[in-house]
Amino acid sequence: MIDYAGFKLFRDITPQGPVHILLIPKVRDGLTGLSKTEERHIDILGRLLYTAKLVAKQEGLDDSFRNVINDGRQGCQSVYHIHVHLIGGRQMNWPPG
Repeated sequence: MIDYAGFKLFRDITPQGPVHILLIPKVRDGLTGLSKTEERHIDILGRLLYTAKLVAKQEGLDDSFRNVINDGRQGCQSVYHIHVHLIGGRQMNWPPG
C-alpha cells in the first residue's frame, strides 16, 4: 500500500493486466459508489481520475490504459468505498465483460 496525494494505492490481488492498481480516496464523504455521487463529490471524483492519470504515467502507461469504476451489485462492486481500477500494460478488449 502506498499513500499518494490524498489516496491509498494498492496493487490488485487478482490483476486483470500487467498493471492493475486500485486508487482509493482517503476522504470518503459518504461516497460509497458512483451512483451515490452528489455535487459535493465533484472534487473527489476529479482528483481521483487525474491521480489515476499521474499513476499511469509513473507505471509507464503514458497514454494507453483503462480506468474502471464498478458500481452496485450488478456492476460487480465488492468494496463499498469509491475507487478506480487502473489497468494497463496489455491490449484491452471490448466489450469488457
